[in-house]
Amino acid sequence: MDTNIAHHLSENSYHYPVGSLIYARGREWIVQPDSTNELLIVKPIGGSDEEITGILTALEEIRPASFKLPEPSQMGDYLSCKLLREALRLGFRNSAGPFRSFGRLAVEPRPYQLVPLIMALKLNPVRLLIADDVGVGKTIEACLIARELLDRGEISRFCVLCPPHLAEQWQMELSTKFNLEAELVLSNTIKKLENRCKSSESVFETFPYTVVSIDYIKSDSHKAEFLRTAPELIIVDEAHTASSDPLISSRKHQRYELVKKLSEDLNRHLIFVTATPHSGNEQAFKSLLAMLNKEIEYFPLDFTAPQNEKYRKVIAQHFIQRRRDDIKNYLAEITVFPESISEDQCYELSEPYKKLFDKALNYAREMVKDENVDQFHRRVRWWSALSLLRALASSPAAAKNTMLNRSPLSQLEEDVNAADEIALRTILDTMDFDATEATDILPGSDISENTDDSSHRKLLQMAKEAESLFGDNDYKLLCILDPIKKLLKDGYSPIIFCRFIETANYLTEQLKERLDIPDLNIVSVTGLLPPKEREMRINELSKCEKRILVCTDCLSEGINLQDHFNAVIHYDLSWNPTRHEQREGRVDRFGQPSKVVKLITYFGIDNQIDGIVLDVLIRKHRQIKASLGVSVPIPTDVDKVIEAIFEGLLLKEKAGSPEQLLIEGFNDIVSDDIQNLHKDWEKASEREKESRSLFAQSTIKVEEIAKELNSIRESIGTSQNIKEFLKFSLILYDAIIKEENENYLRFDLSSVNQIVKENCNIRENDLKIAFQLPIQQNEIYVTRTHPIVEGLSNLLITSAIDDNNRFAVAKRCGVFRTSAIQTKTVLLLLRYRFHLIQYYENQIHRSLVEDSQILAFTGPLEEPHWLNEQEFSILLDSRPTANVLGEIAYDQINKILEKYPIIQPRLEEFAKNRAQELLESHLRVRNAALFKAKENPQIEPIQPPDLLGIYVYLPQIGVII
Repeated sequence: MDTNIAHHLSENSYHYPVGSLIYARGREWIVQPDSTNELLIVKPIGGSDEEITGILTALEEIRPASFKLPEPSQMGDYLSCKLLREALRLGFRNSAGPFRSFGRLAVEPRPYQLVPLIMALKLNPVRLLIADDVGVGKTIEACLIARELLDRGEISRFCVLCPPHLAEQWQMELSTKFNLEAELVLSNTIKKLENRCKSSESVFETFPYTVVSIDYIKSDSHKAEFLRTAPELIIVDEAHTASSDPLISSRKHQRYELVKKLSEDLNRHLIFVTATPHSGNEQAFKSLLAMLNKEIEYFPLDFTAPQNEKYRKVIAQHFIQRRRDDIKNYLAEITVFPESISEDQCYELSEPYKKLFDKALNYAREMVKDENVDQFHRRVRWWSALSLLRALASSPAAAKNTMLNRSPLSQLEEDVNAADEIALRTILDTMDFDATEATDILPGSDISENTDDSSHRKLLQMAKEAESLFGDNDYKLLCILDPIKKLLKDGYSPIIFCRFIETANYLTEQLKERLDIPDLNIVSVTGLLPPKEREMRINELSKCEKRILVCTDCLSEGINLQDHFNAVIHYDLSWNPTRHEQREGRVDRFGQPSKVVKLITYFGIDNQIDGIVLDVLIRKHRQIKASLGVSVPIPTDVDKVIEAIFEGLLLKEKAGSPEQLLIEGFNDIVSDDIQNLHKDWEKASEREKESRSLFAQSTIKVEEIAKELNSIRESIGTSQNIKEFLKFSLILYDAIIKEENENYLRFDLSSVNQIVKENCNIRENDLKIAFQLPIQQNEIYVTRTHPIVEGLSNLLITSAIDDNNRFAVAKRCGVFRTSAIQTKTVLLLLRYRFHLIQYYENQIHRSLVEDSQILAFTGPLEEPHWLNEQEFSILLDSRPTANVLGEIAYDQINKILEKYPIIQPRLEEFAKNRAQELLESHLRVRNAALFKAKENPQIEPIQPPDLLGIYVYLPQIGVII
């Protein structure tokens, strides 16, 4: 070894503890966890996590450092001193409080969103079903738990399993709100990801955070490798599609088998997310809960019975389900949801359309009544007839294409189950499948095997008649024009949902021709487009002032469209009421900028197809939701209900009425089926009502949430703190306020120094910053982790510590006069660093965490009287009457600095006390029962604390001090 290096190494053999200060490369650094004697991992004393670096002790000169005391010659006024306090609080990323993640969030969770987090932290492992209402924020609640477990060191990897069309939205939420960059694992991304892996590693070992298509990974060819290398935390979105039910499709069964296998690792954390946990089936609901806690598998189905309280208590630990009404005014904080106004709009068929409907209905009856075919072909004919009627009720374009296309079911080699599975996806609206996966493609109705077949000729003739209905003979199209014009005139931007791709494209073209409105833009989005292209089209459309989005149900699940749209038109009725609710949930949700959203159900009054769906399903669903405050899925297999009802339409018509679309006495024919359905539905709603009263928030007390919420906000600041901080700091950097209200600030930054803008990643001079959701167009939503806040915090702190920095607008010392006190009071701004040690599964996780505290005393430094927070809080909340400058101010600060060693031991004692308070808070939140005595977390203060600021408050002149 080179003698110079050896000598240098011996000089630097001193071990620098985590949290200690060193001097190297011309600046001070803080030693981070994972440092060794050979390699120090360090962060600049006022810098961000992005500036963390490594220093080889053998190659660089390093010496211990101490935090500089304030310089009395660098005096500030009240505002510049207050800014430093706020910069310190908002700049923390590794906060010392019991919630380790809050310093890194780019979203301010609502108080009610803390409930699932605290429930999760009382479980080991975390096994939780979050079933809050549509639009409440289940994604944020699940991501919050994932971020917290990561920052605690309990996990190092996680995976979100979701339908493929929701993958990019999950990726965006994780990135923009939680600062977690996840990789998408889809059928079209897997090859690129595998190319970045080592030969011995799987994708899930190489990439710690992933969002995975559950339908890609559930297949036998991928499942085994995933189960071998799956992360410690799995989040399952739309979890109801992974439940167990004897009647479910083989496709859904694969999902269930995958998730069940994952749940068998008893150390794995699982979070299930769904707005419809029951899906109308108690057995399926129980199967979800049993994957979270195996005991539940042996519980009775009826959890609500009085004698089953002991079972409910177990379930309540793993299950949370809340309506909007439960959380609108939680902890005295109002969560604003838009007012939804529902309207029914109707139309009548034109005479040519009625005649075509009669022909199609007769043709369908002939097909399904033909008994000279085997079971498989009879089933294919049944589905083809239903397909024909559904397409005809949708649009003439859908009808034409269905009549011309061969049914794919007839090519399945007599596999009845396979035929049923395809038909469920393409003809009905089963919830067993993702809305986007081939659900909007026309299934076809032609079952003939040669071109001479009479049924084929009939279909060709009807297809020509359907084509002749395009435009002026399509009253469904014509009658929707006025409602759309009214919406646009009233300032609404509607989404129009269609069932089939052909209908969406046809309607888009017709609306473009017939809506003569200047600057109106209309775009169609269907399942033929890949998710990226859908997103691009919507983003482009959102830039237009007047806009209409026409789409299929490929946009009905999971995707949030509330920022740019505020009305929904059900151009085609869904045959499942839950799908209707999902459509409306794209705009009717928290974060909707409009105070009111319009929801229009559109139907044909002389169309038996729409009449059945509207009367039997949609209106009953509305009635139950209105009385209960939340929707209840159909308590049986909705597909079987639809089949039974349409069987009445096609097979049981009374004599003398075969040509009538509206069959006389139809309701009498199927009344027993309908009555039984509605009776079961009402019973299910009563069970749901009892269940929600039992499980809404039963395991967490409101007082517990309030206490922790106040602690969090005191530690890291609120949106109001952020607003005041940005307002006054940017003004000191020469910004001009152009506009202000309680929700936003608008700045002119043309006079602000370019270095300040670069620190804050600001590229525009006209900046409109919002501090609350929802936001309006051209506003930037800013939280404490936004680059503007982070950049300003770092700049203010580092420049204040550097006495000669020309950007030092925040000051470390000041002297003020105030009428609020009778005797001189000194406030000390302290920054604590703690070494947090936690134990998980016999592993030690070490963190360096930060906290700040303001201490105050009166009297002489030799015998100070220390005040409690209540006694000095008035000084923090009120503005002084005057700043004291010159020699008086200098002498006041200098006297304290000269005798600082006298009080330093007392400040170190305060640091120890603060460490004990934080430890108690950690144990309270995490539930001490989860820890063995020897495994309790430890919080050790790094001494001495940093004295960041000294602020002296003097009484008004004439008052004895």
